[in-house]
Amino acid sequence: MTSYSKTAAPETSAPHLLLRLYNSLAALASRLISDSLLALVARAAIAAIFFLSGRTKVSGLLTIKEGTYVLFEQEYNIPLVPPHIAAHMAAYAEHFFPLLLVLGLFTRSAALGLLGMTTVIEVFVYPDAWPTHLSWAGLLLFLVARGGGVLSLDRLFGIK
Repeated sequence: MTSYSKTAAPETSAPHLLLRLYNSLAALASRLISDSLLALVARAAIAAIFFLSGRTKVSGLLTIKEGTYVLFEQEYNIPLVPPHIAAHMAAYAEHFFPLLLVLGLFTRSAALGLLGMTTVIEVFVYPDAWPTHLSWAGLLLFLVARGGGVLSLDRLFGIK
């Protein structure tokens, strides 16, 4: 009768060395890329998306374009809010919330406001754009959960 014993793979085997290398690189990335850096990048990225969208709705500082009213009347079809009011709300929110995010001021509230806008856009306006909206939601959920990070006015003023 032949006896087979199971032996552990030596620690010098190629798969084990690759795993150790991968884990070491992952640990290094965790040390170098803090939540504060992630928050700063998320704040800038999502702020740019919404702010630039807001700029397409206005001329000058915050004068709503005629074409914006037409979009809200004919294409967007948001229920319960008259198109004229919805156009104003969207344009102002797309300027105000991104400004707060860039400053890192009331970050969680601003991110929550934009997450609400994202939900309305996904459900009522462009439901087929869910991959884009999901990427926005990922950035916004991080900010709602973690806040603005060290490089924010929230931190300076002691705002959670």
